[in-house]
Amino acid sequence: MRFYFNTAPNPMKVALLLEEVGLEYEQIPIDTRKGEQSTLAYLQVNPNGKVPALVDGEVTVFDSNAILLYLAEKTGRFLGTPEARGELLSWLMFIASGVGPFSGQAVHFRHWVEAADDYAMNRYDFEAERHWKVLDARLESREYIVAEQYTIVDMAAWGWARLIPHIMGTHDAWAKFPNVKRLVDAINQRPAALRVEALRARYRFKSEVDAETRRNLFPQLARLDRSRQA
Repeated sequence: MRFYFNTAPNPMKVALLLEEVGLEYEQIPIDTRKGEQSTLAYLQVNPNGKVPALVDGEVTVFDSNAILLYLAEKTGRFLGTPEARGELLSWLMFIASGVGPFSGQAVHFRHWVEAADDYAMNRYDFEAERHWKVLDARLESREYIVAEQYTIVDMAAWGWARLIPHIMGTHDAWAKFPNVKRLVDAINQRPAALRVEALRARYRFKSEVDAETRRNLFPQLARLDRSRQA
């Protein structure tokens, strides 16, 4: 089993599940700031040119939540109860289609864009906060998100939730999401999460934000430059 990753939220939630289930896997770092996600070799693994991706024998899976579901079904673990399967799928897709994308765009416009458009910043900041509030309300009267059991949904949320102060742009952000903070703290104490932190420390990815970094992370900039020159 080969796991292609960097230390961003989506790969780390897959790393958490891999460590929880104890499967042996080869760690293959992909430095997206150097453009390694766009090489022909990696595009044959994930044609979308993103991380993470997983190759399990003859099976290739990309998209972090798809990998979570695949591994949980493969091992029969962290899926909750059969009666709660609808809830598990609903909340897993809520994170995949809402929490992750809006949090990611809030980070982009807050931390990566100089003189960000006020409309765009307001939209993504508002929607990121709204989604985290939905999740926080869900956790107000329960320990875990689904079926009163620790599942892949909690792992999916954990990947992004660890970065809430960065997403929302303030260290005080946790005050708005105390129940999410409680879940994050609980997961962080698990041995598997400690092993994920060790994995993060084991690899060094490019940290400089230079022209190469921006070109590799944001290829749309080339199209914008061409339109400005036209």
